[in-house]
Amino acid sequence: MEAPTPYVELSREQWRDLRLNTPLTLTAEELEELRGVDDPIDLAEVTDIYLPLTRLLNLHFTGARQRSAAVNTFLGDDHAPPPYILGIAGSVAVGKSTTARLLHTLLARWPEHSRVELITTDSFLYPNKVLEERGIPHRKGFPESYDRRALVRFVAEVKAGVPEVRAPVYSHLEYDIVPGAVQTVRRPDILIVEGLNVLQPAPPAALAVNDYFDFSIYVDAKVEDIRTWYVDRFHKLRRTAFADPKSYFSYIADMSEEEATRFARNVWRDVNELNLVENIAPTRGRAGLVLLKGSDHSVRRIRLRRT
Repeated sequence: MEAPTPYVELSREQWRDLRLNTPLTLTAEELEELRGVDDPIDLAEVTDIYLPLTRLLNLHFTGARQRSAAVNTFLGDDHAPPPYILGIAGSVAVGKSTTARLLHTLLARWPEHSRVELITTDSFLYPNKVLEERGIPHRKGFPESYDRRALVRFVAEVKAGVPEVRAPVYSHLEYDIVPGAVQTVRRPDILIVEGLNVLQPAPPAALAVNDYFDFSIYVDAKVEDIRTWYVDRFHKLRRTAFADPKSYFSYIADMSEEEATRFARNVWRDVNELNLVENIAPTRGRAGLVLLKGSDHSVRRIRLRRT
């Protein structure tokens, strides 16, 4: 007898049918700008997977607004409803950033929630100098490399309706926090928080960032598939972004194909896979919805939490 589960699992075909009349508001040209490096997502994937997902999130958003109105009625006040917070988690190279950008664009085209903001937890990584002082530059991306308190404070302030909330800015080109740069969030209808460890539980007697989430998504795939995607993406970056002399990784552009492959596989094994197995994958069961990808990067099955 199978153990009980809070999830209902749907095939791609079953999920696609839940789109109903949700319109496609994205063009192929816009999708090209949104998708990540070496991500083969196309409009069929948007139609089959992301349109039903935006319909679900719209219904969930509406329900959250109704609950907020009920509390206001009970208290006898007229406070504005709090922003809806959506968390997106998953491994490096699994495609969660593309998922976040797509949802950012698609959700903003619904009239009920046109003000949508996106923040990535990279903005709350400690600066490289701090990581070096703590002896953990090799642990970048692991839970201890983030300023967890600053991240939780940021999301808590957004949720509380603070008019302007500022976050640091992370540069992937420089591989570090940009001194003095900020991203300002101004009372959005929806805030999307994307990152590796956003579903991590809090230490004892503390709050976790996901305590403020209204809904969460985990983008999942087999480890061996993500490894392949990571190495392929690494080679694509070696020929593009890493070739920029300003890039922190410019030295990789001069590696041979064989050297670069060996380097990428070692980084995957010693950093990204270790983080995935120890910290990221164990949080999958905390998500409200899990997107299960096949080896071709397309979503094959969906798990939706019912309780």
